[in-house]
Amino acid sequence: MKTSGPVSKTRHQATDHERFHSGQHVNTPIIIAGGIVLLGLIVLIFLYNRLVKGRLMVSEGYSGIDVQLKRRHNLIPNLVTTVEGYANFERGVLEDVTRLRSKLAEDAPLKETAQRENELSSSLRHLFAVAENYPDLKASQSFLDLQNQLTEIEDTIQKARRYYNATVRDYNIRVQSFPSLIVAKLFAFKAAEFFQLATSAESEVPRVEIDGES
Repeated sequence: MKTSGPVSKTRHQATDHERFHSGQHVNTPIIIAGGIVLLGLIVLIFLYNRLVKGRLMVSEGYSGIDVQLKRRHNLIPNLVTTVEGYANFERGVLEDVTRLRSKLAEDAPLKETAQRENELSSSLRHLFAVAENYPDLKASQSFLDLQNQLTEIEDTIQKARRYYNATVRDYNIRVQSFPSLIVAKLFAFKAAEFFQLATSAESEVPRVEIDGES
């Protein structure tokens, strides 16, 4: 009976050792699962934030285009007023420019807005081409100043458009590629539209040369 003490103690130690290792076996899968969940959460946050950043850059890029387009729209009334002061200038040309500018004041989808802007650019090119037939108008400083401003704005619009379309391309790649497309679908990120305007050469305001200049 006296020898049972050490044996009993040894048995208790063995039981404690088994319990310790058993607890280790139970905790290991939980730790692994917790690590996987944590890693997945980190990846989710990273992809979400990258999509948000892309969407903000697209919005910022469009704002740059919008500012320049509004600058152009604001110059058109002055241009029309200047040209109206010259007798016999083709009324249809001025009416067309005015009508197109008014249409752009209306809200419209991005694709339709781009189409209207292209129509306005075409109408402005026509106006300046017709102005070639009016020597007094061509020599007007006000007319030449407006033409120079419009030419500068056209160039700035094209730069802003290229920047915007680059941000749209990068953003759309993230929205449509794995694994970020999963996050995009979960949080309703939609692909953005490109803004298609006439090329710089097509939209450039024709230069009206004063007689005698080369």
